[in-house]
Amino acid sequence: MRVEDITPQYIQAISPYIPGKPISDLAREFGIDEASIIKLASNENPLGPSPRVIAAIARAATEATRYPDGAGFDLKAALSRRFDVTPEHIVTGNGSNDILELVAHAFLHPGTSAIYAQHSFAVYPLATQGFGATGIEVPAHNFGHDLAAMRKAVRDDTRLVWVANPNNPTGTWLPPDAVRSFIGGLPPNVLVVLDEAYNEYLPVEKQVDTAKWLVEFPNLIISRTFSKAYGLAALRVGYGLMHPSLAAMLNRVRQPFNVNALAQAAAIAALADEGYVAESRAANLAGMRQLEAGFRAIGLDYIESFGNFVTVKVGDAARVNLSLLKQGVIVRPVANYGMPQYLRITIGTQAENTRFLAALRTALADSV
Repeated sequence: MRVEDITPQYIQAISPYIPGKPISDLAREFGIDEASIIKLASNENPLGPSPRVIAAIARAATEATRYPDGAGFDLKAALSRRFDVTPEHIVTGNGSNDILELVAHAFLHPGTSAIYAQHSFAVYPLATQGFGATGIEVPAHNFGHDLAAMRKAVRDDTRLVWVANPNNPTGTWLPPDAVRSFIGGLPPNVLVVLDEAYNEYLPVEKQVDTAKWLVEFPNLIISRTFSKAYGLAALRVGYGLMHPSLAAMLNRVRQPFNVNALAQAAAIAALADEGYVAESRAANLAGMRQLEAGFRAIGLDYIESFGNFVTVKVGDAARVNLSLLKQGVIVRPVANYGMPQYLRITIGTQAENTRFLAALRTALADSV
């Protein structure tokens, strides 16, 4: 038997998602002390978890022999209070990536199509292709979503449009009025997945409670995560907000215990710790300005970012990245996003940012 003979062609054609390089991998590869390595590749929160979250995890760990609440009652209750929606509007996920996969599972199949922007999150085409649907990539405008072109790309068989705001890996941001108008201009049978994984990093004046749009747009699905500003990347917990009829479909294909008990307890504590999120936002802005100033001093172009990362043009990105790795600095190449001259840099601590900029100068000199 050949595996290829029993595997759908659309599965065989998938190129697996490549995550940021783990610190342990780099240590083994180049013989570098793990303690000396800094990782600025995966858009993780450099502050470390909130003390309130650590305490909540410790309490939940005493019940580690029990299965988690598959319905996520307490977490949904906390999210209901935060967004003024009923629990029936909420689907919990093993990270927001799980929500994206559930949407594709529920609504895409061979003979349908989904639309996404060039240079947008790699999971959109992966999830689309993984369920046999046709992906329609719309060329970017200034590294961001061209909403007018995406609207024109809608076909009779289109079931989903993926929109990241802010976008990853470019960090671009769409004004809420533009997004709202875009959703309103789509056929009601086309779902919009509004991926707001980096929403909490936006300046407060730019943040909009898009959950209020659910009343107006029953075809809207909002995806959020606790991995970024809330600092819970290791625990994998996210959620989706949507009309109850859509949530019911996602829950039909959702794994029964997709969010573990420690993650649920941590998320509830994190949601209540508004001071930690504010501190994360402030630290991120300071780090962003530090990197931007460093890039300008070196003479490098970068894309203005509204996330917790910045994408910078370095020329021969593969060679620069290799030099950085040899210096114990992990960043994210984005050639797989059609940006071979760019690297994406997660905002780190002040010390990490300083070390990265020094290593970058060395790497650029090495690549000449």
